[in-house]
Amino acid sequence: MTEELFAPDPTTDHFPDIQHSAFDYVAYDDDLAPDQRWSTWLAVEPLHRGPEPRPDWVVTSQGAIDTELGVLKTGKEADALLLDRTDPHHREQSVVMVAKRYRDGEHRSFHRAAVYTEGRAVKRSRDQRALNRKSTFGREVAKGEWAAAEWNALVRCWRLGLPVPYPVQVDGTEILMEWISVEAEDGIRTAPRLAQTRPSPELLASYFDQLRDALATMVEAGLVHGDLSAYNLLAAGERLVIIDLPQIVDLVGNRAGFDLLLRDCANVCAWFRSRGLEVDEQELFGELMAHAF
Repeated sequence: MTEELFAPDPTTDHFPDIQHSAFDYVAYDDDLAPDQRWSTWLAVEPLHRGPEPRPDWVVTSQGAIDTELGVLKTGKEADALLLDRTDPHHREQSVVMVAKRYRDGEHRSFHRAAVYTEGRAVKRSRDQRALNRKSTFGREVAKGEWAAAEWNALVRCWRLGLPVPYPVQVDGTEILMEWISVEAEDGIRTAPRLAQTRPSPELLASYFDQLRDALATMVEAGLVHGDLSAYNLLAAGERLVIIDLPQIVDLVGNRAGFDLLLRDCANVCAWFRSRGLEVDEQELFGELMAHAF
């Protein structure tokens, strides 16, 4: 929207008589499809938007429309789907993101919650009591807590320079984040999970080096993924990306921190050995411990 501007008369320092103001505006259609909504970017608090400096592809237009494109993955914890955010009158403002929506609390994370949530603070005592009772309301609280935990982990890891999807925004139990994709013969596709790939020996070694460096950075910051495996690592061409971070724990603050780190090392080393790279979890664990102190 543009407005006609009036400059003061330099001889009088007064504005001239304004007869009218002219506005150019574009009307947006309110008739959205069932799989569409208006962008929620401005509906969330500033702290619930991604860290700055933001990538150029982040769409902040108030006139943008979110359109669901289809489900990427369904799970016991959350569903992930592709979401297009486009301003229909400014098509250059367009991006496809991943929307991760946490589901009902009857899933594995709630059965193992005590391992990961030790030391986490719940703002309201009422919410904590509901979580302890595992009531219906408690499960709703837990959904929000797990979404908040993953959001905070993504933001912190991004600021550390770790290879994670850029966190765009969080709204209740929904997180919008960068879509990690690769070019294929039939177009752009979601990057495969590492477990689905058979990289060359050179690329396999590169992936392991990238992962070791990322884990070292996390340990230096006192962080442990807690559920790391080849199924929550994406192979984006020559780049490895870490995903699924709701269970991230404090290495020292959580009594299981060191055990979880050793398990992460064992899980990833077992996969790399299965692809022909001779690596040892105890050696990796020892290297990481050198970064912890």
